[in-house]
Amino acid sequence: MSDDIRKPIVPVPEEFRRSFRDITPLSLGVAVYGLAFGLLAASQGMSALATGSMGALVFAGSAQIIAMERLAADAGPLLAVIAGLALNLRILLMTASLRGELSGRPLWQILLGAHLTSDENWVLMHATRNKGKDAGYWYLVGGGTSLIMVWIVSTALGAAFARSLPDLSESGMDFAFTAAFILLLTSLWKGRQSLPPWIVSAVIAASCAWLLPLDPSWGLIAGAVAGAGFAGMQRHE
Repeated sequence: MSDDIRKPIVPVPEEFRRSFRDITPLSLGVAVYGLAFGLLAASQGMSALATGSMGALVFAGSAQIIAMERLAADAGPLLAVIAGLALNLRILLMTASLRGELSGRPLWQILLGAHLTSDENWVLMHATRNKGKDAGYWYLVGGGTSLIMVWIVSTALGAAFARSLPDLSESGMDFAFTAAFILLLTSLWKGRQSLPPWIVSAVIAASCAWLLPLDPSWGLIAGAVAGAGFAGMQRHE
């Protein structure tokens, strides 16, 4: 093929804008459980500023939810952080698959891409490619930018709104915490291929929680590590 006949390169601003637009329906869904998380964060004494800042620095809904649950259970900050990190181990597998998108880029772009990678924009990038459309690094970053903006604003608004509400546990609003977590879990379901890692994770977590004299958080951590490891081995087979 002649060097003059090449696939047109999508300008970075256009790819960014296209992704920002394409991910809007998913961003609206993120806003729903972002508000729920903000309500529960406020119930643990976090201000709107602290809740929004947490979202900007961590940007991991499921990890933030489980960390908050551990804090609510008086497990301590260290265990809350460890539990959140364990639940987010899947992100390591996702960012490892972005070698082509991140290779050769300056450090700040690598860090930005890794920080903004989430289930939604990672899946959307691959789905867009499967349709034959261009979707590379800036498509991933555009979607991630939309998601993190929505997450910060919605969690902060939820926390601010909670100040005008009575005690959440008495009003029944604590159910929103459980509902949001269930929503996050279902969003991670990618089809029947997701079942084996889920089973491994659940069996290990339940065994540790029931058979070992440890805080149930350690069972969750062990289950998350085992499930992520099993998923990683499946990918290499």
